[in-house]
Amino acid sequence: MTDELELLRRANPVRDDDPRFAEGPLSHESESRLNHLMASASAGTGVGTGAGRVGERRPRRSRTRLVWALAATVVVAVTATALLLAGPNTTPAVAAPRPLVVRADSTLVPLDTLVGRAERDAADGSAGLRKGTHAQSWSVGMSEDEPPITLPVERVVRWNADDSHTELVVATDPRHPGRRVLTDADDGPRLVDDGHVISEQTFPPSWSDAPPQSPPPHDVTRLRAYLREAQHVDTPLTTGELLDATSLLLDTWTLGARENAALARLLADAKGLRPVGQVTDRLGRLGQAYVYDGAGYRRMLIMDPADGAVLGLEATAAVDEPEYGVEAGDVMDYSAWIR
Repeated sequence: MTDELELLRRANPVRDDDPRFAEGPLSHESESRLNHLMASASAGTGVGTGAGRVGERRPRRSRTRLVWALAATVVVAVTATALLLAGPNTTPAVAAPRPLVVRADSTLVPLDTLVGRAERDAADGSAGLRKGTHAQSWSVGMSEDEPPITLPVERVVRWNADDSHTELVVATDPRHPGRRVLTDADDGPRLVDDGHVISEQTFPPSWSDAPPQSPPPHDVTRLRAYLREAQHVDTPLTTGELLDATSLLLDTWTLGARENAALARLLADAKGLRPVGQVTDRLGRLGQAYVYDGAGYRRMLIMDPADGAVLGLEATAAVDEPEYGVEAGDVMDYSAWIR
């Protein structure tokens, strides 16, 4: 028996200390892909994780598991933030954000107009592609027994020459929405204002070369195929899936001018995205807003009017969900990417 076990050990192609299979927390991208695979595996059975960004409505039973997981995760972060933002006898200042408001006097700008600006910017040879991201994000955590609990965070992900990367996640101050608490300076991400560090991790070199880890192409046709692979679908992306893929892409890469132009063209060709006017995003930037309605949610895409780059995405509920304390118009999640 001992000899047979030794033969099996030698036949094992993976060493015990192989870093690719070490135990440890999943990265943000790995969690997203795992959740997507779990949801896909359970499709058609009525049971799923409900994970991913708000885009396609999940069955009620699957969302229940998600909201409990979200609530449990956020409660830990809220407790930490309460220690920072409040005294021992004070209620922490944590609340849901208000939806972005479109300026009533603003002019509607077609997406094709921004595509033209993005293509001109790309022709000038502006900023290049860089792996890593700096973003503020927020998503609602819900429970059938408690009011919604919310917490905004800021995240900086930086990749190193050896393909390892670091991730710093900080709780932002809900009393001052949009105020940055991190700087991604040359000497590394660091705090510039009050903020509670939720996590600071270093990950070993990545072995994956599949989207979104591989560099995105700047050709429209190839980028479309790249985003389909990143979303693990074999059919053309719906508009909701394209917005999800855009979020996943920008959570991994800071796009260069050519990639911005290709992404802007894909978004302009998507069905159902309509211009609604100008907004000031959560970081105080002026942007052109485009709205897509589908699956019980309204998605707002915010783009830079100068070069067509995606600045942010916001999802709001289109219908009341009283069992979760959600009303139509409530913000469900948002992301604001910092370049």
